[in-house]
Amino acid sequence: MSEAHIVISSVSKVFRSGGRELVALRDISLEIPRGQFTCLLGPSGCGKSTLLNAVAGFAPPTGGSIVADGRAVTAPGPERGMVFQEYALFPWMTVAENIGFGLQIKGLPKADIAATVERLLRMLSLNDFRARYPKDLSGGMRQRVAIARVLALDSPIMLMDEPFGALDALTRRNLQDELLRIWAELKKTIIFVTHSIEEAIYLADRIVVMTYRPGTVKRDLLVELPRLRDPAAPEFNALKRELGQLVMEEQQRHHHDELRMAAVD
Repeated sequence: MSEAHIVISSVSKVFRSGGRELVALRDISLEIPRGQFTCLLGPSGCGKSTLLNAVAGFAPPTGGSIVADGRAVTAPGPERGMVFQEYALFPWMTVAENIGFGLQIKGLPKADIAATVERLLRMLSLNDFRARYPKDLSGGMRQRVAIARVLALDSPIMLMDEPFGALDALTRRNLQDELLRIWAELKKTIIFVTHSIEEAIYLADRIVVMTYRPGTVKRDLLVELPRLRDPAAPEFNALKRELGQLVMEEQQRHHHDELRMAAVD
């Protein structure tokens, strides 16, 4: 995993509204090797999703640059697939139709689309739900379809914005295990946003802890625990305590900032 697949160089992001400026990101530099599973961790307001959206090409940085798969990021591109927390499925399409939609837009032959859809239905245990509509699915099943739809495009990079945040604990763990299986099989480069310390440790090769606004890199560490990881293991919990302290410091900064702003208003 030595080749840099994503290069983030001195990235800043400033939002301007009504004559005021909000510095969301400041001078973030990261090199993410090909095939690495990286988690961005931190409290609300630290710029995790802003950085992910910049890598996706949805919100270009104000300063600095991003290169993904050898190309400068200036807009969304096929080498970067995005999975959102809200599923973003087409309600009028079946599971199979949702999965194959992106390939249809690309103009692939029907036989190729059908083969890809069949493979992904099997891979994500969706075969029995192929003719269902999103309204008939649980949250976990909807997210499986959303992941399958991104995998159908065969993007080498997967960007995931708290995709399991709205799910119950058991469904969340099941999908975490599914994602790790898929990642190990397909060798994707993944950037995964989460505010859950346990989720970050369970999933990631590398955890980047971000500071509260403006978002910067507070800590960048490799997770050297063997897989599959046991959340009850002493080593797991030692790392959880260490990261918990780092995140709590930023959460307190957030709280103090809210109190200060309330006093000003």
